[in-house]
Amino acid sequence: MRNIALMCVVLSFLAIMSSGAYVKVIEPYNATLYNSGSVYLGDVGPGQTFYITITAASTNSNGLLINYGWNSFTAMNLPEGWVVQNSSFNTQTLSINIRPAENAPDGRYSFNLTAINTGNYSGLGTVQFTAYVNVTTDVFKLNLSPTNVSAGIGKPTNIYITIDNTGVSDSPFVVSVAGLPGWSAQPLEVIALHSTTKSIVFPLYEYTPGVYTAVFHVESLASPLVYKNTNVTLVVKPSLYNDYLAIGQGAPIFPIIYEPAYAIEYLISRLFSFI
Repeated sequence: MRNIALMCVVLSFLAIMSSGAYVKVIEPYNATLYNSGSVYLGDVGPGQTFYITITAASTNSNGLLINYGWNSFTAMNLPEGWVVQNSSFNTQTLSINIRPAENAPDGRYSFNLTAINTGNYSGLGTVQFTAYVNVTTDVFKLNLSPTNVSAGIGKPTNIYITIDNTGVSDSPFVVSVAGLPGWSAQPLEVIALHSTTKSIVFPLYEYTPGVYTAVFHVESLASPLVYKNTNVTLVVKPSLYNDYLAIGQGAPIFPIIYEPAYAIEYLISRLFSFI
C-alpha cells in the first residue's frame, strides 16, 4: 500500500511538471512560479495595503499558450486580522490586495496563493505557491536638503524632500511641518509608488525674526506607525528690503510712529522689486 501511495504522489508530481502550467507574477515585481513554489515579496508596514498581480496567460501540457488560462487568483491561510480581497474573474491581469493587521508585530509572515483554471477547462489545473512578506515600520528612507537655511522675513526658502519607498505598498505619504509659530500650511500628500523614489519641493517661511527648528513629519497615510521625522534649522533675519515689504503685508518689523511712513516705505519696497 505504501508503494502504491508513493507511486501516486510521484505520478501526480510528474503530471503537474509535465503540464507546463506556470504563474507569471508582474507586481510587486516580475517572477515566474510553478506549483509548490515560493516567492518573497518584500517589506510592508502594518496596515499598509499591497498588491500581488499575475497575468492570466499560461501554457498547457502541449505547450500551447492560453491567454486567459487563469480565471481567478485567491489568497488563503493569512495571519489573523489581515484583510484580503481576491481577484476579479476572467480579466487579463488578476490582482489580490492584502492589508496586514494595523497592529501586526514586526516579522516574516507567509500565506498561500492559488491561480485557478476554472473547471480545468484549458487543462491547466491549479498552481499554488507560498508567498512571504516582512512586516516592518522601516519601509522608506527620507532625505531633506538643506537642513540649515537662512531667509528673510516671510520669504520662502525651498526644502527638497526625497522619499525612497523601499516597501511593496503604494500607500501615499503625508508631509507636515511643526515648530513654526506663523506656519499654517496644510499637510501635503505625496505618492511614492513601491520601489520608487519621489522628490518634491517644500517652501518654508516664517514672519518673525528668530531661529526655529522646523520638524518635518512624513507618515504613511495608511499607518501612523510608519513615519520619520527630520529637523530643519531656519534662521529668519530682518533686512531693509524685507522690512519694507513686510509693511505691505501688514507685518511692520520696526515700530514707526507715523502712519504715512508705512505707505512710503512699502512703495520703496515695490520699487526695489522692479530693479
